[in-house]
Amino acid sequence: MTSRARMTVGIAALAGLLVGVWLLSPILTPFVFAAGLAYLGDPLVDRLEAMRIPRTAGVAMVFASLTLVAVILGLLLVPMLQDQVVTVSRRVPDLLDAIQNRWLPAVGISLPEGFRLDISGLRQFATEHWSQAGGLAAGLWGSLSKSGGAVVAVVGNLALIPVVTFYLLRDWDRLIARIAELIPRRWMPTVRELALETDDVLSAFIRGQLLVMVCLALVYVIGLWIVGLDLALLIGLIAGLVSFVPYLGFIVGVLLAVLASLIESAEWLPLVGVAVVFGFGQLLESTVLTPLLVGDRIGLHPVAVIFAVLAGGQLFGFVGVLLALPAAAAIAVLVRFATRQWLASGVYRGDT
Repeated sequence: MTSRARMTVGIAALAGLLVGVWLLSPILTPFVFAAGLAYLGDPLVDRLEAMRIPRTAGVAMVFASLTLVAVILGLLLVPMLQDQVVTVSRRVPDLLDAIQNRWLPAVGISLPEGFRLDISGLRQFATEHWSQAGGLAAGLWGSLSKSGGAVVAVVGNLALIPVVTFYLLRDWDRLIARIAELIPRRWMPTVRELALETDDVLSAFIRGQLLVMVCLALVYVIGLWIVGLDLALLIGLIAGLVSFVPYLGFIVGVLLAVLASLIESAEWLPLVGVAVVFGFGQLLESTVLTPLLVGDRIGLHPVAVIFAVLAGGQLFGFVGVLLALPAAAAIAVLVRFATRQWLASGVYRGDT
């Protein structure tokens, strides 16, 4: 087979893979999650296997440990989050009163005569416009009924993740060996080099990014708690978890914290504390946490990371978001390899 024919076959295979991901993206989410968990858990299972523990038993031990950690976190966090949400819901009438009597008049907006923005006023408004509200409720109920299948699918996907993870983790080494058998022998040294470099980059990035997310969540939770925000735990966890996308955790956290602060106190002064907390968190992330824990693991500019996540979401939906960073890591390794080959070529050096 000529080099041009091999290139054509390679391009066709890549195009077929992308089309397959695009067509199957609605059902790929649990498999992508499972593959990611298996990738993270494989080094632990390999260590247990090196201690002469059967691989299946090692997988069971890793699963049991992770399940125990998840249960403990759930028992600790769920009641606390529930109490915070209940507390804030009790302050909704105060928020409505502040909106009607302070914020709307401050911007020159007046409500219709006789209408009050409180619980009784909203109830009276709904009663007077029952026909329209009833039609809207019927339409909403119809939409919810139709989405029942989607809810079942989500629950099914969540239940599928541990099952697929178990089998992938148990057979991970055999799957990698089977893929390696399909690679032409003369390509094997180069492919092995690129695969090892990609694995080093991706594993280091994931470990570092997880540590950054945990540290930011702690900073946001503690900072918002000091400020006096009742939803400090919930908002801090959300902002930390979504911080894997540059600046997204900061933006989401600020918006949620501002909204929660207004609901809780209806005052402007606590917003200064919120700004200080997230400003400190952003400064800590950019100057200490990311350089120390992540560094330049992928070798991509933050703008390129944002573009990769957005492009993956646009092309393949949520599955694309999950695959964006691993794909960016692999592409970065290939670009660096191509750059080395180009700099070592006779065309670049002018030998020809």
